Amino acid sequence: MNISNGELRLMEIIWEHAPIKSGELVARAFSGLGWKKSTVYTVVKKLTQKGVIKSEDALITPLVTRSEVMKTRSGELISTGYSGSLPMFLASFLNGGRLSRAEAEELKKLIDDYTDREEK
Repeated sequence: MNISNGELRLMEIIWEHAPIKSGELVARAFSGLGWKKSTVYTVVKKLTQKGVIKSEDALITPLVTRSEVMKTRSGELISTGYSGSLPMFLASFLNGGRLSRAEAEELKKLIDDYTDREEK
């Protein structure tokens, strides 16, 4: 599922207000993104063709979660930009910055949780 940045911006509105009537989506996209009705409907059509949303009777419903999309996008970024190396991605992301103790502990817990699932 390849979703562009523009499509993702509209998806954020859809996820937040789902299910959402197309007229309300147009109004929210205009106020939040400055998009015209024709732009919204073009992006809705593309997202429908990609199987990301369903549009029936002027009601837009997401077919994928934000988490699913973010997982795909981050996986693609790591795969193409960092030769599939999560440690290389994290090192680049941190880029000499510092983690708070709480952030470091949260990352350690995530790694431990994932590792535990894999070993079972």
